[in-house]
Amino acid sequence: MAEKAGKDTGVQIGTPYDDVFRTLLNDCRQLVIQLVNEVFGENYTGEEEVVFSPNEHFLNQQDGGEDKRITDASFSIIGAKIGKYLLECQTNPDSSMLVRIFEYSTQVALDEGKISGDTLEVTIPNCAILFLRSTRNTPEQMHIRFQFREQHFTYDIPVIKMQQYTLDDLLQKNLLFLLPFYIFTYDRKLQEYNANEEKLNTLKADYQMIMRHLNDLEYHEQLSTYYKKTIIEMTEKVVGNLAAGYENIRKEVKAVMGGKILEYEAKTILRQGEQKGLQEGRQLGRLEALVQNIKSLMKTMGWSAEQAMDMMQISEEDRAAVSSRL
Repeated sequence: MAEKAGKDTGVQIGTPYDDVFRTLLNDCRQLVIQLVNEVFGENYTGEEEVVFSPNEHFLNQQDGGEDKRITDASFSIIGAKIGKYLLECQTNPDSSMLVRIFEYSTQVALDEGKISGDTLEVTIPNCAILFLRSTRNTPEQMHIRFQFREQHFTYDIPVIKMQQYTLDDLLQKNLLFLLPFYIFTYDRKLQEYNANEEKLNTLKADYQMIMRHLNDLEYHEQLSTYYKKTIIEMTEKVVGNLAAGYENIRKEVKAVMGGKILEYEAKTILRQGEQKGLQEGRQLGRLEALVQNIKSLMKTMGWSAEQAMDMMQISEEDRAAVSSRL
């Protein structure tokens, strides 16, 4: 996802929203399950395994060369059934995304395809696009139309419009994955809210509600401290970039969300074992979880142990310990 300069401030912001999207997927992968349920009408419980495919793909070009492309998220959800999905995040509505979706989805299908006799079997993943900004002309779906000789079919791609979700929608539907992007629902009103104390208090109240909700989920052990801290960190990053020119908004949201998080506190919590006790016990439990995930992939996908470990991006340090438990 190529980000552009800030719409209101002219500040060059690189790819902060893409970074947030990827961080949430990598560090809080279970949160994407509820988003998949919302977008594709699935009924996953949230306990399934989420396994990501490599996000770098090399596309063959007409001149014989290769062009490296990076997808935002290609993954499988493994439970009672296996579903394959591809999610892309884009700041502004852009129909050119269809070209990239086509490239990514067909390459993912080819990477995971198999030859059976004289037939190549491929599965196109379920694709969706998250637009952080949208207009009244932004469609509910985008389409790719395949045609071969006299046959054709149309592949519908759902569009997730961040600006259509109210805070109540996000909380009631448990769409915690989208909470860091909530500030986009104020996108066209940032200058107004930054200058008006009463409206600024309204925005502040929304973030107070978010914090109460996250704290309540954590208290009832429905959300880990690690996930909560990651959501907070990513929320601050998005607000800090989108509201770069609006000091009052940034200051109020930062105060509500708990202030500065040193050394990416979410990862520090996980690393130091503050949630689960002794490091040795946590390490053993982590390895056992990896073993179970790999066994599940070997059984459901027909992969070898090496293929499963490659797919899960198991480090060389862990491979020997995991292999000894298979």
